[in-house]
Amino acid sequence: MKTSPAGAGGRLRASRPPKSTGTSRKAIMAKPRAEVWSLRLYVAGMTPGARLAVANLEAICKEHLAGRYRIEVVDLLKHPKLARGEHILALPTLVRHLPRPLRQVVGDLSDTQRVLVGLNLARSASRS
Repeated sequence: MKTSPAGAGGRLRASRPPKSTGTSRKAIMAKPRAEVWSLRLYVAGMTPGARLAVANLEAICKEHLAGRYRIEVVDLLKHPKLARGEHILALPTLVRHLPRPLRQVVGDLSDTQRVLVGLNLARSASRS
């Protein structure tokens, strides 16, 4: 007597994929995670220009990134070797580490539109 691979009934059962314990792929793609922006501002001491750059950056982030940002201020008078790895040539310089790709904006960040374009948060008027 032969035994069928599906048992006594002779019908083949379709194999089911293992049950998922997490969220479905569709649900993950439907709700994008809030991306945290990692920003590093390089300054040379807390000069009036550096303080202005910090204040301008904080205002821009509060308005346009609403809690989705992390700012690190690096004083190159205290940590000069950190400038070499980032190719810092002028100060103050803002470097966006995340989201990739890296982007740099040089100056006191008082021209909000230029900063937004530099960080890729807004389109340039000439590109529209």
